[in-house]
Amino acid sequence: MIKICSTLNIQHMKLLLIGVMGILSMVHLPSLAQEKIGVVLMHGKQGGGPRDTSLESLHRKMDEAGMLVLKPEMPWSYRRFIEGDWNLAMTEIDSQVQKLKASGATKVVLVGHSLGSPAALSYASRHPDQVHALGLLAPGHVPLYYSLCIPYSPIQLCAVKDGVQRAQQALEAGNGDKKIPLPDINQGRTNVVWMTPKDYLSYFDPASDAEMAVTAPKLPTQLPVLWVIGDGDRLIKQGRQYVFDKLPMNAKSHYLEVQGNHLSTPSVASDQILSWIRSAVQP
Repeated sequence: MIKICSTLNIQHMKLLLIGVMGILSMVHLPSLAQEKIGVVLMHGKQGGGPRDTSLESLHRKMDEAGMLVLKPEMPWSYRRFIEGDWNLAMTEIDSQVQKLKASGATKVVLVGHSLGSPAALSYASRHPDQVHALGLLAPGHVPLYYSLCIPYSPIQLCAVKDGVQRAQQALEAGNGDKKIPLPDINQGRTNVVWMTPKDYLSYFDPASDAEMAVTAPKLPTQLPVLWVIGDGDRLIKQGRQYVFDKLPMNAKSHYLEVQGNHLSTPSVASDQILSWIRSAVQP
């Protein structure tokens, strides 16, 4: 009799367990396994297109890891260099973010190489509720140092400083919407961009949102940031204090130095980048 009762109790427990599991299966509990990571992967200045291979290895590994990846051609690409103002770039990033969400991404990460880094920072400072983490790889484009133009600055050429002054004078004279040739500096080389003075200042004014030291303090505290820089990158001399230490404190933010130059950093650090992204988007 006791044996029969024990058998019945076991059967009842099994039925009860099956019922509980059925109820739980209908409840959508948040978990990392259910999260779909989407990445907007942005190239650097005069990058983009088939000629730019700097992000290929990282992009491939993200695909293999099951991440949704969009790698748009940005307004500062080789073909478009430089189209419109900084606000246009922010609008285009937002379009990519919304595409990821429409494709099922539950966590959105912005990863920028060189000029893509200040763009990622700027977008996140304006739309903190749209992204969950930022990866800044070999950050570049430094209006602050362009304007200093001093011997101990990582950027010792003075062309952009002069360009900002010319653009400001043109704007004050009422000629801010007419395209003119203005200077740019890319990895120690002086280039010419055809831009309106108004658009140029949105990219090169040291007080603009294109300057990382301006946007870094504006990020929300809940947004983790990865800063990766190679030991062969000239900006490494500025260390953490230039931008990283200006970010709000976040336990998941990480400053990483690797062996590489400005172009090779995304590839060299690809495994660390993927590992950090996975950990950064966890609850």
